[in-house]
Amino acid sequence: MSLSSKEKIMEMFLAALSQTGFLGGSPEPCTVCSHEDEDIHKSSENEDMIKESSARKRKQQDLSEKSTKRKSRRPSSVEKNKQPSKCALTLPEGEKENTKKTRTRKKKKISEILAKSDPKPGVPADLQKLLIQHFENKRTAIEMEELTLTDACFFPPSDLTHTLSSYLKEICPKWTKLCKNHQVKKSPLLLLICSSAHRALELIKLLSTFKGNSKVLKLFAKHIKIKEQIKLLEKNVIHLGVGTPGRVKALIEQEGLTLDSLKCLIFDWNWRDQKLRRMMEIPEVKKETMELLEMGMITACRASTLKLGLF
Repeated sequence: MSLSSKEKIMEMFLAALSQTGFLGGSPEPCTVCSHEDEDIHKSSENEDMIKESSARKRKQQDLSEKSTKRKSRRPSSVEKNKQPSKCALTLPEGEKENTKKTRTRKKKKISEILAKSDPKPGVPADLQKLLIQHFENKRTAIEMEELTLTDACFFPPSDLTHTLSSYLKEICPKWTKLCKNHQVKKSPLLLLICSSAHRALELIKLLSTFKGNSKVLKLFAKHIKIKEQIKLLEKNVIHLGVGTPGRVKALIEQEGLTLDSLKCLIFDWNWRDQKLRRMMEIPEVKKETMELLEMGMITACRASTLKLGLF
């Protein structure tokens, strides 16, 4: 082999070494390796995208599950209004379910019973019974004997067919004569006791055909001061007084009214108010009437100087 051929071989060998980088030169890029690197980079990016999308889906699923749980806890307005379904029991064959509702009877009020029932007039035994019931636990046996009233202490009771004027004319036929002879002040001849001031005004109107020229005095507390009534009793001769037991009792206690000339004590016994109560069925009126009777009137009845009437 000649030298020239050997030199050529060496040059080719050195050139090959320089391409591979063994001699410090810059190697030429490999096209195959660069393509593989790009594919690897793209695949890593795709994996990151897939992971992000899957994470988003998981978050959305978690939020949807939480919202459904909250809704299930809160009942809707429709469910609130729904009534629980009744358990339908199966009945044996041949028997039908009783769908009719049982009617509960309402208790009738006393006013309804009295409105339908026939009214019964008061009798002397009714007042005698009330006196015993009121005083039996407050008085001794001897004192109770002094409070008893016989039938001779009463006028014939009203039978509910009388008007006030006709009843008074029947029990006091000599009324006009009594009025002419009466000259005592502070002491009327007749007292008419009722439950209220309003009822007293009604009774005064009903006395028009009976009273004649006799003087009538209102003896109740409504719109009239007790001092004014005392002055009227001191200055005038009063034949007939109409009022409530409370005011009459107060006038006797203050010595504005006396029982010296009193001949008739009439109770508005059978009349009923809007609640269908008689005067003795009103607790306050009953108490004041019992106390009024004890203030010398029962004693006057037992002495036959005074009589009681139930109208």
